[in-house]
Amino acid sequence: MPNSVASQTLFLYSTTVSDVGTVRSNNQDSAFAGEHLIAICDGMGGHAGGDTASTIAIRSLAHIEHDDVNGDVSTVARMMETSVMAAHDAIVGKAKRERKLAGMGTTMTAVALVAGYWVLAHIGDSRAYLLRDGRLTRMTQDHSYVQHLIDTGRISPAEARNHPQRNVVMRVLGDFDIDPHPDIAIRAAHPTDRWMLCSDGLCGVLEDSTIEQTLTAYSDQEECAQQLVSMALKAGSTDNVTAVIADATLALDADAFDLPHQTPLVAGAASASLEPIADILNEPVATAPMLRDANASPAQRAAALIQSQPASQPSPRVAQPSAVREENGERANPDTGEIPVIQKRDGHVTDDPNDPDVAKAIHHERQTQRKETRKRGRRNRLIAILIVIAALALATGGAFGAYRWSQTKYFIGNADGVVAVYQGVNTNVFGLALSHEVKRTNIDIDSLPQAWRDQLQDGITFNSYDEAIQHVQVIRQEKSNFNDNSNTSKSSGDAGNGTSDSSDSSDSSDSSGSNGTDGDSSAGSSQTDGGTAGGTAGDTGTDASSTGTDGGDAQ
Repeated sequence: MPNSVASQTLFLYSTTVSDVGTVRSNNQDSAFAGEHLIAICDGMGGHAGGDTASTIAIRSLAHIEHDDVNGDVSTVARMMETSVMAAHDAIVGKAKRERKLAGMGTTMTAVALVAGYWVLAHIGDSRAYLLRDGRLTRMTQDHSYVQHLIDTGRISPAEARNHPQRNVVMRVLGDFDIDPHPDIAIRAAHPTDRWMLCSDGLCGVLEDSTIEQTLTAYSDQEECAQQLVSMALKAGSTDNVTAVIADATLALDADAFDLPHQTPLVAGAASASLEPIADILNEPVATAPMLRDANASPAQRAAALIQSQPASQPSPRVAQPSAVREENGERANPDTGEIPVIQKRDGHVTDDPNDPDVAKAIHHERQTQRKETRKRGRRNRLIAILIVIAALALATGGAFGAYRWSQTKYFIGNADGVVAVYQGVNTNVFGLALSHEVKRTNIDIDSLPQAWRDQLQDGITFNSYDEAIQHVQVIRQEKSNFNDNSNTSKSSGDAGNGTSDSSDSSDSSDSSGSNGTDGDSSAGSSQTDGGTAGGTAGDTGTDASSTGTDGGDAQ
């Protein structure tokens, strides 16, 4: 691997075009196009998360645009890997601090030109294509589920294009428990090499053959990027669409005064705040050209109207580094990147994680964040403890109040088979009775009517002890009345048995009377017969008279 500038000096011209598309409400892609570095990041994780993640990744890589470390390719390769890992840590840290950003992440594909070599870093399903000598080669392997299915022979590339899980990415930078290390590749650069980096909003709908034909047909970089983005939208892409085009150019005179130069361009979400990137590069940066309306589809133009975009294309915005902004009296724009931007003693500004000052600043920030996290944790624990204590106090107060209220009540109930008066309510909480016996009577429960027994089983409630005692007297009186009624009923039953015996005697008397009557009647008859007989005898003489006298004695 060469450690010095190659014998032939190559320069890089690049541009980028990004469009929100016809479906999405915001652009979560971010792109960078410079003289030494090109990059594409496709964010994910909701309305706020995706654009934040892709912006952080671009800012993390931007320092490579001028940190070529004297053409040491191996050092730049390590620098790119370190910067990608730093972007991952920054995204995770921001997601932990801001809950609304939880789950955000981004793909990342970047190419740097160093001393006649291409250094490629890649993670996710954004792609890098290299057109060399009229032949297109895909230089990256998608870290996606459908690519895994293709590699294992389970589906074909044609089937992958319409697979329902074609958007599932296996490796990305961000708030996920997956491997964030990028793939790193180094390849010798040739004059006239043309790179095309794109998000899956483009390569997901355009065939490689179409991409190759377009890259070959349009020599102008911006025109080529405009055509590719427009064709992807017309082909029905429902995602953000971004393309970066970069050409390697051979400078015939490396010492010439007018060497190729361009202002770095930033597209997509990262273009919303250019100042942090300008500070990192310590040179002006500009927004990339917009997709031209002339090439937009009717749906594209309708979406622009809905989003209230102006009919005319706005001119590119240029951001100056902080030193120039201060000279111009402009207010310094605060850095919103997650990797600190450090100004060296010589005035140079950098966010290279390999720089000792940047590494020290990162370490300091992490220590501060850990202290804040611990302080916040202690505060949260204290608040939780206070809430628990307050809840316990409230529960205790409520329980005590309920108990005090229960002790103002009384009820009459069953105590071992007799009527008793209780203070409290006839219930228990977690096995704790809310009543106790205050007076036991000698009234046997079994001696009461069934209706009284049922009421006493449930407890008859009163608002005072005196009311309970008065009701005990009522029960006692009712019991007495119940017993008297029982005795009366028994006496009535015995009297009923005596009447039956008198009737029998009466029947006997009646029977005797009848017999007596019959006897008297017989005697009367005899008497009559005797008298008659005497009269008859007197009529006939003395003997008859004697006989009649005898008859009268007989009477």
